[in-house]
Amino acid sequence: MTLLPTSSSRGTEEVLGGAPVLRGWVRGSLLGLALVLLGVFAVARWLNPYNADGSPRTLATHQQLGLPPCNFYFVTGLPCPACGMTTSFALLMHGDLRNSLRANAVGTLLAGFCLLLIPWCLASAVWRRTLFIRSVERILTLVVLAFLSLMLLRWIIVLGLTWWMGTPFPG
Repeated sequence: MTLLPTSSSRGTEEVLGGAPVLRGWVRGSLLGLALVLLGVFAVARWLNPYNADGSPRTLATHQQLGLPPCNFYFVTGLPCPACGMTTSFALLMHGDLRNSLRANAVGTLLAGFCLLLIPWCLASAVWRRTLFIRSVERILTLVVLAFLSLMLLRWIIVLGLTWWMGTPFPG
């Protein structure tokens, strides 16, 4: 591959295979993100997403980290949009895909996305360019909007089922 100069407001930048070469701080940030995500999954693996009787939890796994119960759930008796997210991560890290999806399917999707993000961050940092992506800002915006929309949709479905069945949310 040839390095071709291009002009920019900051002077001359290198281009590698049609994509700008990532600056050192960006590469360091990608490595940092990969390390943070590895830490998140290590904590999720450490958490115990099962009750004393061996049945899988559906929520409240975050309390093992010393965090308080969900205030929204405490006040309303209804789940918040993120209820079950930590539990779904922990169940997935214990290899329990089915119960991870039951705890919070959007959490399972987010965990899967983040698992794929780790090697992408590492490879992009090593190869000094963002792989498969021309605009990180655009992709990041789309991903955030997609996950927020899915989280809201899941929340509406859970609230609707709770109301329709006339049963309290299984907390």
